[in-house]
Amino acid sequence: MIISAGTIVSSLASERLNTRLGTGRVTALSVATTAVALFGFSTCTQFWQLCLWAIPYGLGAGSVDAALNNYVALHYESRHMSWLHCMWGIGAAGGPVIMGWALAGSTWQNGYRIISILQIVLTAVLIFSLPLWQTPADAGAGEDFTPEHRTLPQLMKVPGVPEVMCCFALYNGLEAVAGMWAASYCTLVRGLDATTAASWASLFYLGITGGRFLSGFLTMRFTDHQMIRLGQTLIAVGIALLLLPGSAALPVGLVVIGLGCAPIYPCIIHETPANFGKNLSMAMTGIQMAAAYVGVTLLSPFFGVLAQNITMQLYPWALLAMLVLMFILSEQLHKKTAARRAKNS
Repeated sequence: MIISAGTIVSSLASERLNTRLGTGRVTALSVATTAVALFGFSTCTQFWQLCLWAIPYGLGAGSVDAALNNYVALHYESRHMSWLHCMWGIGAAGGPVIMGWALAGSTWQNGYRIISILQIVLTAVLIFSLPLWQTPADAGAGEDFTPEHRTLPQLMKVPGVPEVMCCFALYNGLEAVAGMWAASYCTLVRGLDATTAASWASLFYLGITGGRFLSGFLTMRFTDHQMIRLGQTLIAVGIALLLLPGSAALPVGLVVIGLGCAPIYPCIIHETPANFGKNLSMAMTGIQMAAAYVGVTLLSPFFGVLAQNITMQLYPWALLAMLVLMFILSEQLHKKTAARRAKNS
Protein backbone atom coordinates (compact mmCIF):
# COMPACT_ATOMS: atom_id res chain seq x y z
CA MET A 1 0.00 0.00 0.00
CA ILE A 2 2.88 2.40 0.75
CA ILE A 3 4.53 1.61 -2.59
CA SER A 4 1.22 2.09 -4.41
CA ALA A 5 0.66 5.45 -2.69
CA GLY A 6 4.15 6.52 -3.78
CA THR A 7 3.50 5.50 -7.38
CA ILE A 8 0.24 7.48 -7.44
CA VAL A 9 1.97 10.62 -6.13
CA SER A 10 4.93 10.36 -8.51
CA SER A 11 2.67 9.59 -11.49
CA LEU A 12 0.72 12.78 -10.85
CA ALA A 13 4.01 14.71 -10.62
CA SER A 14 5.59 13.01 -13.65
CA GLU A 15 4.45 15.66 -16.14
CA ARG A 16 6.31 18.44 -14.29
CA LEU A 17 9.41 16.26 -13.85
CA ASN A 18 9.41 15.22 -17.49
CA THR A 19 9.04 18.80 -18.70
CA ARG A 20 11.93 19.96 -16.53
CA LEU A 21 14.35 17.03 -16.91
CA GLY A 22 13.33 15.13 -20.04
CA THR A 23 12.35 11.47 -20.34
CA GLY A 24 15.91 10.13 -20.34
CA ARG A 25 16.92 11.86 -17.11
CA VAL A 26 13.61 11.01 -15.41
CA THR A 27 14.05 7.35 -16.36
CA ALA A 28 17.66 7.20 -15.14
CA LEU A 29 16.82 9.02 -11.90
CA SER A 30 13.79 6.81 -11.23
CA VAL A 31 15.69 3.57 -11.85
CA ALA A 32 18.50 4.82 -9.59
CA THR A 33 15.95 5.60 -6.86
CA THR A 34 14.42 2.12 -7.05
CA ALA A 35 17.92 0.59 -7.05
CA VAL A 36 18.75 2.38 -3.81
CA ALA A 37 15.40 1.35 -2.31
CA LEU A 38 15.91 -2.29 -3.29
CA PHE A 39 19.35 -2.28 -1.71
CA GLY A 40 17.71 -0.78 1.36
CA PHE A 41 15.26 -3.71 1.44
CA SER A 42 18.25 -6.06 1.46
CA THR A 43 19.55 -4.48 4.69
CA CYS A 44 16.25 -4.67 6.60
CA THR A 45 15.83 -6.76 9.73
CA GLN A 46 12.54 -5.20 10.95
CA PHE A 47 9.20 -4.71 9.21
CA TRP A 48 9.11 -0.96 9.85
CA GLN A 49 12.38 -0.63 7.94
CA LEU A 50 10.72 -2.19 4.89
CA CYS A 51 7.95 0.39 5.20
CA LEU A 52 10.47 3.24 5.14
CA TRP A 53 12.30 1.94 2.07
CA ALA A 54 8.94 1.43 0.34
CA ILE A 55 8.56 5.23 0.13
CA PRO A 56 11.46 5.92 -2.30
CA TYR A 57 10.67 2.72 -4.16
CA GLY A 58 7.11 3.86 -4.91
CA LEU A 59 8.18 7.40 -5.79
CA GLY A 60 10.75 6.07 -8.26
CA ALA A 61 8.48 3.45 -9.84
CA GLY A 62 5.61 5.79 -10.75
CA SER A 63 7.67 8.42 -12.57
CA VAL A 64 9.50 5.98 -14.81
CA ASP A 65 6.26 4.22 -15.72
CA ALA A 66 4.56 7.40 -16.88
CA ALA A 67 7.63 8.84 -18.61
CA LEU A 68 8.47 5.69 -20.59
CA ASN A 69 4.88 5.00 -21.60
CA ASN A 70 4.41 8.54 -22.88
CA TYR A 71 7.75 8.47 -24.72
CA VAL A 72 6.87 5.28 -26.58
CA ALA A 73 3.35 6.56 -27.33
CA LEU A 74 4.83 9.68 -28.94
CA HIS A 75 7.82 8.22 -30.77
CA TYR A 76 6.98 4.61 -31.63
CA GLU A 77 4.31 2.39 -33.14
CA SER A 78 1.66 0.45 -31.21
CA ARG A 79 3.64 -2.78 -31.68
CA HIS A 80 6.57 -1.28 -29.76
CA MET A 81 4.26 -0.42 -26.87
CA SER A 82 3.02 -4.02 -26.75
CA TRP A 83 6.58 -5.34 -26.78
CA LEU A 84 7.59 -2.86 -24.06
CA HIS A 85 4.89 -4.31 -21.81
CA CYS A 86 5.84 -7.83 -22.86
CA MET A 87 9.23 -7.12 -21.28
CA TRP A 88 7.36 -6.25 -18.08
CA GLY A 89 5.95 -9.77 -18.10
CA ILE A 90 9.41 -11.26 -18.49
CA GLY A 91 10.68 -9.20 -15.58
CA ALA A 92 7.65 -10.08 -13.45
CA ALA A 93 8.33 -13.77 -14.11
CA GLY A 94 12.06 -13.42 -13.50
CA GLY A 95 11.77 -11.74 -10.10
CA PRO A 96 10.33 -14.77 -8.27
CA VAL A 97 12.92 -17.00 -9.96
CA ILE A 98 15.76 -14.86 -8.62
CA MET A 99 14.19 -14.71 -5.17
CA GLY A 100 13.66 -18.48 -5.15
CA TRP A 101 17.30 -19.03 -6.10
CA ALA A 102 18.39 -16.68 -3.30
CA LEU A 103 16.16 -18.40 -0.71
CA ALA A 104 17.50 -21.80 -1.69
CA GLY A 105 21.08 -20.71 -1.05
CA SER A 106 20.91 -18.00 1.61
CA THR A 107 18.31 -15.40 2.71
CA TRP A 108 15.56 -13.31 1.18
CA GLN A 109 17.73 -10.21 1.65
CA ASN A 110 20.13 -11.50 -1.00
CA GLY A 111 17.26 -11.71 -3.50
CA TYR A 112 16.69 -7.97 -3.17
CA ARG A 113 20.43 -7.33 -3.27
CA ILE A 114 20.76 -9.16 -6.61
CA ILE A 115 17.90 -7.15 -8.13
CA SER A 116 19.37 -3.90 -6.81
CA ILE A 117 22.70 -4.68 -8.49
CA LEU A 118 20.88 -5.31 -11.78
CA GLN A 119 19.09 -1.99 -11.35
CA ILE A 120 22.40 -0.19 -10.69
CA VAL A 121 23.82 -1.63 -13.92
CA LEU A 122 20.65 -0.52 -15.74
CA THR A 123 21.06 2.98 -14.29
CA ALA A 124 24.59 3.16 -15.71
CA VAL A 125 23.33 2.06 -19.13
CA LEU A 126 20.60 4.72 -19.03
CA ILE A 127 23.07 7.45 -18.06
CA PHE A 128 25.35 6.59 -20.99
CA SER A 129 22.33 6.51 -23.33
CA LEU A 130 21.07 10.01 -22.42
CA PRO A 131 22.24 11.58 -25.74
CA LEU A 132 19.97 9.13 -27.62
CA TRP A 133 16.72 10.34 -26.06
CA GLN A 134 14.62 12.66 -28.20
CA THR A 135 12.94 15.82 -26.98
CA PRO A 136 9.20 16.38 -27.43
CA ALA A 137 9.87 18.68 -30.40
CA ASP A 138 11.43 15.76 -32.27
CA ALA A 139 8.24 13.70 -32.22
CA GLY A 140 6.41 12.60 -35.31
CA ALA A 141 7.71 13.62 -38.72
CA GLY A 142 9.28 16.83 -37.47
CA GLU A 143 6.00 18.20 -36.14
CA ASP A 144 6.75 20.58 -33.28
CA PHE A 145 4.46 20.76 -30.26
CA THR A 146 4.70 22.23 -26.80
CA PRO A 147 3.74 20.05 -23.81
CA GLU A 148 0.87 21.74 -22.02
CA HIS A 149 0.53 21.72 -18.24
CA ARG A 150 -2.91 21.54 -16.69
CA THR A 151 -4.05 20.82 -13.17
CA LEU A 152 -6.01 17.66 -12.40
CA PRO A 153 -9.34 19.53 -12.10
CA GLN A 154 -8.67 21.14 -15.50
CA LEU A 155 -7.85 17.78 -17.08
CA MET A 156 -11.01 16.23 -15.67
CA LYS A 157 -13.03 18.69 -17.76
CA VAL A 158 -11.48 17.41 -21.01
CA PRO A 159 -13.98 15.12 -22.85
CA GLY A 160 -13.10 11.47 -22.28
CA VAL A 161 -10.74 11.96 -19.31
CA PRO A 162 -13.09 10.62 -16.59
CA GLU A 163 -13.87 7.63 -18.81
CA VAL A 164 -10.23 6.77 -19.54
CA MET A 165 -9.26 7.08 -15.87
CA CYS A 166 -12.07 4.71 -14.87
CA CYS A 167 -11.03 2.34 -17.67
CA PHE A 168 -7.47 2.20 -16.33
CA ALA A 169 -8.66 1.65 -12.75
CA LEU A 170 -11.02 -1.13 -13.82
CA TYR A 171 -8.51 -2.81 -16.13
CA ASN A 172 -5.76 -2.86 -13.51
CA GLY A 173 -8.24 -3.99 -10.88
CA LEU A 174 -9.36 -6.81 -13.17
CA GLU A 175 -5.77 -7.82 -13.87
CA ALA A 176 -4.87 -7.75 -10.17
CA VAL A 177 -7.95 -9.72 -9.09
CA ALA A 178 -7.50 -12.28 -11.88
CA GLY A 179 -3.85 -12.89 -11.03
CA MET A 180 -3.79 -12.58 -7.25
CA TRP A 181 -6.94 -14.56 -6.46
CA ALA A 182 -6.79 -17.25 -9.15
CA ALA A 183 -5.00 -19.78 -6.92
CA SER A 184 -7.44 -19.19 -4.05
CA TYR A 185 -10.39 -19.72 -6.40
CA CYS A 186 -8.87 -22.94 -7.74
CA THR A 187 -8.29 -24.25 -4.22
CA LEU A 188 -11.31 -23.05 -2.27
CA VAL A 189 -13.98 -23.39 -4.96
CA ARG A 190 -12.67 -26.02 -7.38
CA GLY A 191 -10.93 -28.18 -4.77
CA LEU A 192 -7.47 -28.33 -6.37
CA ASP A 193 -4.36 -28.89 -4.29
CA ALA A 194 -2.24 -25.81 -3.54
CA THR A 195 0.63 -26.78 -5.85
CA THR A 196 -1.61 -27.31 -8.87
CA ALA A 197 -3.57 -24.16 -8.10
CA ALA A 198 -0.40 -22.06 -7.95
CA SER A 199 0.90 -23.44 -11.23
CA TRP A 200 -2.44 -22.84 -12.96
CA ALA A 201 -2.59 -19.28 -11.60
CA SER A 202 0.80 -18.58 -13.20
CA LEU A 203 -0.77 -19.42 -16.58
CA PHE A 204 -2.61 -16.09 -16.40
CA TYR A 205 0.69 -14.17 -16.38
CA LEU A 206 2.04 -16.44 -19.11
CA GLY A 207 -1.00 -15.48 -21.19
CA ILE A 208 -0.35 -11.76 -20.66
CA THR A 209 3.35 -12.01 -21.54
CA GLY A 210 2.85 -14.19 -24.61
CA GLY A 211 -0.20 -12.20 -25.63
CA ARG A 212 1.69 -8.92 -25.63
CA PHE A 213 4.40 -10.42 -27.81
CA LEU A 214 1.73 -11.57 -30.29
CA SER A 215 -0.19 -8.30 -29.99
CA GLY A 216 2.83 -6.45 -31.32
CA PHE A 217 2.33 -8.22 -34.65
CA LEU A 218 -1.46 -7.89 -34.65
CA THR A 219 -1.24 -4.10 -34.19
CA MET A 220 0.33 -3.95 -37.64
CA ARG A 221 -3.10 -4.83 -39.08
CA PHE A 222 -5.56 -3.57 -36.45
CA THR A 223 -6.06 -0.21 -34.77
CA ASP A 224 -5.60 0.34 -31.04
CA HIS A 225 -9.38 0.49 -30.58
CA GLN A 226 -9.87 -2.79 -32.42
CA MET A 227 -7.16 -4.42 -30.31
CA ILE A 228 -8.85 -3.21 -27.13
CA ARG A 229 -12.17 -4.71 -28.27
CA LEU A 230 -10.43 -7.96 -29.19
CA GLY A 231 -8.87 -8.13 -25.74
CA GLN A 232 -12.20 -7.50 -24.03
CA THR A 233 -13.82 -10.24 -26.12
CA LEU A 234 -11.10 -12.73 -25.15
CA ILE A 235 -11.52 -11.86 -21.46
CA ALA A 236 -15.25 -12.58 -21.77
CA VAL A 237 -14.48 -15.95 -23.39
CA GLY A 238 -12.01 -16.76 -20.63
CA ILE A 239 -14.54 -15.90 -17.92
CA ALA A 240 -17.10 -18.14 -19.63
CA LEU A 241 -14.57 -21.00 -19.52
CA LEU A 242 -14.10 -20.42 -15.77
CA LEU A 243 -17.84 -20.84 -15.26
CA LEU A 244 -17.96 -24.25 -16.96
CA PRO A 245 -18.40 -27.22 -14.58
CA GLY A 246 -15.37 -29.36 -13.83
CA SER A 247 -11.76 -28.24 -13.88
CA ALA A 248 -10.69 -29.19 -17.42
CA ALA A 249 -11.42 -25.74 -18.86
CA LEU A 250 -10.07 -23.84 -15.84
CA PRO A 251 -6.41 -23.51 -16.91
CA VAL A 252 -7.47 -22.69 -20.47
CA GLY A 253 -9.77 -19.97 -19.14
CA LEU A 254 -6.96 -18.38 -17.14
CA VAL A 255 -4.66 -18.35 -20.17
CA VAL A 256 -7.40 -16.83 -22.36
CA ILE A 257 -8.09 -14.11 -19.78
CA GLY A 258 -4.36 -13.33 -19.78
CA LEU A 259 -4.36 -13.20 -23.59
CA GLY A 260 -7.32 -10.82 -23.44
CA CYS A 261 -5.62 -8.55 -20.92
CA ALA A 262 -2.49 -8.39 -23.08
CA PRO A 263 -3.42 -5.67 -25.61
CA ILE A 264 -5.70 -3.47 -23.49
CA TYR A 265 -3.23 -1.58 -21.27
CA PRO A 266 -0.59 -0.92 -23.98
CA CYS A 267 -3.15 0.10 -26.60
CA ILE A 268 -5.04 2.54 -24.36
CA ILE A 269 -1.72 4.20 -23.50
CA HIS A 270 -0.53 4.27 -27.09
CA GLU A 271 -3.66 6.02 -28.33
CA THR A 272 -3.35 8.76 -25.66
CA PRO A 273 -1.73 11.32 -28.03
CA ALA A 274 -4.42 10.60 -30.63
CA ASN A 275 -7.24 10.82 -28.09
CA PHE A 276 -6.14 13.95 -26.22
CA GLY A 277 -3.45 15.57 -28.37
CA LYS A 278 0.33 15.41 -28.16
CA ASN A 279 0.49 18.56 -26.06
CA LEU A 280 -1.53 16.90 -23.29
CA SER A 281 -0.11 13.38 -23.67
CA MET A 282 2.43 13.60 -20.83
CA ALA A 283 -0.05 15.06 -18.36
CA MET A 284 -2.66 12.51 -19.44
CA THR A 285 -0.25 9.57 -19.17
CA GLY A 286 0.61 10.61 -15.61
CA ILE A 287 -2.98 10.71 -14.40
CA GLN A 288 -3.77 7.49 -16.28
CA MET A 289 -0.93 5.73 -14.45
CA ALA A 290 -2.21 7.15 -11.16
CA ALA A 291 -5.71 5.84 -11.91
CA ALA A 292 -4.24 2.43 -12.75
CA TYR A 293 -2.41 2.25 -9.42
CA VAL A 294 -5.59 3.30 -7.57
CA GLY A 295 -7.38 0.38 -9.22
CA VAL A 296 -4.70 -2.09 -8.15
CA THR A 297 -4.53 -0.68 -4.63
CA LEU A 298 -8.27 -0.69 -3.93
CA LEU A 299 -10.10 -3.23 -6.09
CA SER A 300 -8.06 -6.35 -5.34
CA PRO A 301 -8.23 -5.95 -1.52
CA PHE A 302 -11.92 -5.04 -1.87
CA PHE A 303 -12.55 -8.31 -3.68
CA GLY A 304 -10.66 -10.11 -0.91
CA VAL A 305 -13.06 -8.65 1.66
CA LEU A 306 -16.04 -9.74 -0.44
CA ALA A 307 -14.63 -13.25 -0.90
CA GLN A 308 -13.91 -13.64 2.80
CA ASN A 309 -17.29 -12.37 3.98
CA ILE A 310 -19.50 -13.77 1.19
CA THR A 311 -17.88 -16.42 -1.00
CA MET A 312 -14.88 -16.97 -3.28
CA GLN A 313 -17.37 -18.11 -5.93
CA LEU A 314 -17.73 -14.40 -6.76
CA TYR A 315 -14.32 -14.55 -8.52
CA PRO A 316 -15.52 -14.93 -12.15
CA TRP A 317 -18.54 -12.69 -11.55
CA ALA A 318 -16.35 -9.90 -10.16
CA LEU A 319 -14.14 -10.16 -13.25
CA LEU A 320 -17.25 -10.01 -15.45
CA ALA A 321 -18.63 -6.95 -13.65
CA MET A 322 -15.34 -5.05 -14.08
CA LEU A 323 -15.14 -6.12 -17.73
CA VAL A 324 -18.67 -4.90 -18.53
CA LEU A 325 -18.06 -1.53 -16.89
CA MET A 326 -14.70 -1.18 -18.65
CA PHE A 327 -16.30 -1.98 -22.02
CA ILE A 328 -19.07 0.59 -21.57
CA LEU A 329 -16.63 3.32 -20.51
CA SER A 330 -14.17 2.42 -23.27
CA GLU A 331 -16.86 2.81 -25.92
CA GLN A 332 -17.93 6.15 -24.43
CA LEU A 333 -14.28 7.28 -24.43
CA HIS A 334 -13.83 6.52 -28.11
CA LYS A 335 -17.09 8.23 -29.06
CA LYS A 336 -16.06 11.42 -27.26
CA THR A 337 -12.48 11.47 -28.55
CA ALA A 338 -13.64 10.69 -32.10
CA ALA A 339 -16.05 13.62 -31.89
CA ARG A 340 -13.21 15.88 -30.69
CA ARG A 341 -10.94 14.82 -33.55
CA ALA A 342 -13.73 15.35 -36.07
CA LYS A 343 -14.40 18.82 -34.68
CA ASN A 344 -10.73 19.80 -34.80
CA SER A 345 -10.33 18.54 -38.36
